[in-house]
Amino acid sequence: MSFNLKNYKNDLLFLPLGGANEIGINVNLYHYKGKWLMVDCGSGFADDYLPGVDMVVADIRFIEKYKNDLVGLVLTHAHEDHLGAVQYLWSNLRCPIYATTFTANFLKLRLAEYDFTKDIKIYTVSPAAKIDLDPFQLEMVPLTHSAPEMQALMIRTEAGNVLHTGDWKFDEDPVLGEKVDEELLKSYGDEGVLALVCDSTNVFNEGVSGSEGTVRKSLVDIIAGCPKMAVVTTFASNLARLDTLIHAGQLAGRKVVLTGRSLHRILQAAQESGYMQDILPLVDERDIARFKREELLIIATGCQGEPLAATAKMANNSHPNVKLAPKDTIIFSSKIIPGNEKKIFRLFNIFVRLGVEVITERDHFVHVSGHPAIEELKRMYQLVRPQICVPVHGEPVHIHEHVKLARKNGIKQAVEVENGSVLLLDAYNPQIIAKVETGYLAVDGNYLLPTESPIFKMRRRLREAGVAVISLLINRKGRLSCRPIVTMPGLLDLNDDAQLINIIKDGIANVIEVQAQSIKGKIFNEQIESAVRSFIRKTLKQEINKTPIIIINIEQVRDLGIQ
Repeated sequence: MSFNLKNYKNDLLFLPLGGANEIGINVNLYHYKGKWLMVDCGSGFADDYLPGVDMVVADIRFIEKYKNDLVGLVLTHAHEDHLGAVQYLWSNLRCPIYATTFTANFLKLRLAEYDFTKDIKIYTVSPAAKIDLDPFQLEMVPLTHSAPEMQALMIRTEAGNVLHTGDWKFDEDPVLGEKVDEELLKSYGDEGVLALVCDSTNVFNEGVSGSEGTVRKSLVDIIAGCPKMAVVTTFASNLARLDTLIHAGQLAGRKVVLTGRSLHRILQAAQESGYMQDILPLVDERDIARFKREELLIIATGCQGEPLAATAKMANNSHPNVKLAPKDTIIFSSKIIPGNEKKIFRLFNIFVRLGVEVITERDHFVHVSGHPAIEELKRMYQLVRPQICVPVHGEPVHIHEHVKLARKNGIKQAVEVENGSVLLLDAYNPQIIAKVETGYLAVDGNYLLPTESPIFKMRRRLREAGVAVISLLINRKGRLSCRPIVTMPGLLDLNDDAQLINIIKDGIANVIEVQAQSIKGKIFNEQIESAVRSFIRKTLKQEINKTPIIIINIEQVRDLGIQ
């Protein structure tokens, strides 16, 4: 479906580049009168398809072509899946950024180590502020979430109003911030909302998502009842939960310790923004040996099984300061994100074998979601009364279910989008008019690589089948100057498989001798390499039924004589 923007210059368009095929990686674009507005620029977890990669971001090449018409990037809140890609992608956009105080402070801490930080213009705005980004008139709309200052956006244009929810819930007892102003939402419905672009994360969950205040009461009791050291792992970016855990630990009379860089960073941003001023001083993790185990509450990063986070280090006994022991308790105060099940259950099993009690949301009340369940979605529809519902923040199955729910509850025009869908927001005939190229980039060390890069294909092959590395020193007559050097990491062990490796070395020597006789003193490396590769492939397939990557290095040397 080709797309010529000139044909829609004066139309209101919505285009997700991320977050409409998955939960996370949120990048949303709005177009009107030749100008573009970006809402959020998030990252997401990598899966096993990308060995060596922890994080992925959206491929934003489409908007890079129109960056001169990009009026700004507005961040709804300080969660990784909404701002975690700024440090990787901003240099390709170089647009101003708008965020509330806490979100801006958190972002600045993340960007501090990057050289381009001095070039970024981050405009701090108040919750409920109004921002003129012509032709878009924005009003920040405070909603409750697990991050403070979560701001939905009322985007007003001459073509109609869009309420972009970001992440939200109706929380009757929020820990941070105020309850949602339902009268304000109703006033938007009275004014007229063309489209509601809405969170789909919990569209399969009946009822309501629950209150952070209620889970706080439960965690106080659970932590107080732990017989020895209590460890709680949670999302570092969930400031409401961090506030809950610190207060729960201190109410239980325990010394509270944070372990994990991102926890310290979000607490610093919170306190610089005026939050969490009433907590008692925390204990440095290097000082925990001064206290009895039953006196400690450790709050750790890594609830999704991230291999370099604090929780995984405790499981692997590689944490420099925290060593778990029998009768300790570890609480996973979080939801298992789809795709992370194997990593997380591996941690569960390790801790159980260590004699550590494992508590999760499956068996105790230790977590509530920050996203709306079905009854909350229905309440939002009733208040806002949009003409069009556009579900985002979900996998295709979530978005499909959300469309059905919206239609069932009186919103006749509900549209299923995916990343790259160009949606014409028209009151009478909303439709997907085009599909633009999109995708993902892997954060691989200091580089951004396409997820389909041959590098990752090679890593997957290395992981699955190993590698055979053959080094050959050949003299001017095409014969070996020394015995072949053979290493096969991930394939054969130098000690356990020494006999087979020697057989392979002898076989290589025989292959090269045959080649030397056939080429009559003339060296053709390609011929030798092809013959050796064929022998290695056939032998390994026959002996161990593997087809590894084969790397052959050939160097011409003076004759040293075979040892």
